[in-house]
Amino acid sequence: MRVRPITPERLVAELAERLVAADPPGRLRVAVDGAPAAAPDELAAALVGPLRALGRPVLHVRAEDFLRPASVRLEYGRTNPDAYYEGWVDEPGLRREVLDPAGPGGSGRILPSLWDPRTDRASRAGYVTLPPHGVVLVSGALLLGGGLPVDLAVHLELSPAALARRTDPARQWTLPAFARYAEEVAPASFADVVVRVDDPRRPALVEPDDGR
Repeated sequence: MRVRPITPERLVAELAERLVAADPPGRLRVAVDGAPAAAPDELAAALVGPLRALGRPVLHVRAEDFLRPASVRLEYGRTNPDAYYEGWVDEPGLRREVLDPAGPGGSGRILPSLWDPRTDRASRAGYVTLPPHGVVLVSGALLLGGGLPVDLAVHLELSPAALARRTDPARQWTLPAFARYAEEVAPASFADVVVRVDDPRRPALVEPDDGR
């Protein structure tokens, strides 16, 4: 493996070009996975404009908008790392309302958000239709361990020290969940694109030695 430093701007441009080149039959489902400290939502949002400029309709969906109700996800307390790891995101809802409709033979009728964690109520979002050649970007944490159906996975990797340093003090309790994710799932070992983001100003792509 080789690690290739890249500017944030060039990273976005290269990712957009790769997503367009992927060109599966039908829509492209992309997971942008990373701890909040790695800013997966921001990277996904930054890809929207370049993808549209390259002729692809895009829908960005945040996993944070598919959380389970507070009564379910906080059953074992507000700071339980195992509950955070295993059950905060409503993966069946994300599959049903986003990934399956965007998949082969799907209707393309996608719900961009299901639950508002601030009000702890349904978001009341309306469905949108993603054209057959569109791209759906699903961003968030801990996305690659549960078998969600995606066509391409991007993982934003942080070293344990960088993760601890860059995680908000109020969210330090989540660190054991990410340590468990790294050990049990090891997303950097199989994601299609791995980006090291210990320093967000100086990301680096992790690539095979032959460049493929």
